[in-house]
Amino acid sequence: MNGSTQRLARDTGMISPTKEKGSTFGSKQLHKIQSMLHHRPRAGSWGSKEKTDKHLQNNHGNGGEIQWCFSQVKGTIEEDITEADIISCVEFNHNGELLATGDKGGRVVIFQRDGKVEDQPHSPGNKSFHTHGEYNVYSTFQSHEPEFDYLKSLEIEEKINKIRWLQRSNPANFLLSTNDKTIKLWKVTERDKRAEGYNLKDDSGILRDPTSITSLRIPLLKPMELLVEASPRRIFANAHTYHINSISVNSDQETYLSADDLRINLWHLEVTNQSFNIVDIKPANMEELTEVITAAEFHPTECNLFVYSSSKGTIRLCDMRERALCDKHAKLFEEPEDPTNRSFFSEIISSISDVKFSHNGRYMVTRDYLSVKVWDLQMDSKPIETFQVHEYLRSKLCSLYENDCIFDKFECAWSGNDRHIMTGSYNNFFRMFDRESKKDVTLEASRENVKPKTVLKPRKVCSGGKRKKEEISVDCLDFNRKILHSAWHPQENILAVAATNNLYLFASKD
Repeated sequence: MNGSTQRLARDTGMISPTKEKGSTFGSKQLHKIQSMLHHRPRAGSWGSKEKTDKHLQNNHGNGGEIQWCFSQVKGTIEEDITEADIISCVEFNHNGELLATGDKGGRVVIFQRDGKVEDQPHSPGNKSFHTHGEYNVYSTFQSHEPEFDYLKSLEIEEKINKIRWLQRSNPANFLLSTNDKTIKLWKVTERDKRAEGYNLKDDSGILRDPTSITSLRIPLLKPMELLVEASPRRIFANAHTYHINSISVNSDQETYLSADDLRINLWHLEVTNQSFNIVDIKPANMEELTEVITAAEFHPTECNLFVYSSSKGTIRLCDMRERALCDKHAKLFEEPEDPTNRSFFSEIISSISDVKFSHNGRYMVTRDYLSVKVWDLQMDSKPIETFQVHEYLRSKLCSLYENDCIFDKFECAWSGNDRHIMTGSYNNFFRMFDRESKKDVTLEASRENVKPKTVLKPRKVCSGGKRKKEEISVDCLDFNRKILHSAWHPQENILAVAATNNLYLFASKD
């Protein structure tokens, strides 16, 4: 078993993390590889070229470059951050009116957008202006609790790894949340009326003596203060041996997939006691283990298609119509490695941490440690676009390996019209890429400019030579402040960016 395989095997818990006899692989290195496997996803269709081009032209008011303004920030300012308060996932629902966050303490917080005011007259000159509604806390509930697997002597964290919304079909909202082992389906409902005037109960709820009832009353619905309730409707457990890194709801809204390091399972939302294994890459001999699954997602419109990415930098598109067990992929997306960039860290930085379909389903975006790549589903030989996120860190990989940052898993997000892509970086920086103009910008999530409507100033990192006044040196970057989780409103230019225990909301100026 070579060093790479050994690290992967240990991280998935298939080899005891104690040092083997005759091995030079120390506990510190084991700890560093720990993060190499876990990650998360989202959703996107094949679509014709004409349909795609038309979709890209429909900018929803984008009109080129977006000027981003500060809108809101949620969370405390305290220096001492509690581990349980660190945000671990962010997700808008399908119309963007609700925004859910999960944290390491197992809590889910749902924000709801207030009514927005659009295109109101603005004197003088009868010009118009656009106001985005604010997001305020709608509901908070404890989704998962810490558990202990006595059979394996394994502690199961309460941390929320992923949240996925179901499309709304009635007044209630439904979402899936998962930690490392257990997936739960939550129903979120509102109550603003209560029934009064029962015949068999008094107003306090105590049963009345039937002999004392002399007349028949008709219960009435009386107004009450709005009450938002979250209740678990289904619990999907005991189907994953390894840590769950992804969940994705199918376009049929009846099934969903869950992925761990070596397997992907298909569930029906109504059935909790069984799931169907659709991908299994666990080798018969664990010494032959060479890669793990890092993310998986269903296609946004084709219910038979899904993709999953691996720690080797490959993406596999699978078609469930071809075979029940999708060990054989329909397409393999992989870019040949540049030999000039080959190094000790090549395998680690090529691991894909996120994969997401575009809204029109024609493209995929993937994020590895240093770059973002856009793939056309009809061309698997190479990505059609590659954007460098923080290439200036390539010379710092050794120190990033020492402080474990090289194993950080960054997510990425599409804009509603699939023209723009965003992803996170260090120092609370996040990167924006315009696919049409090929322009990119670095912005910062900071409390220094928290005045509403303040336009974010582009930030620049100096990697060497003479530093300009407005630039920040790469040696001054704070690697403890990082943007791992973010989401883009599905219909408007609104960003939700998680920075440790704070949630920043940014909106376009127009």
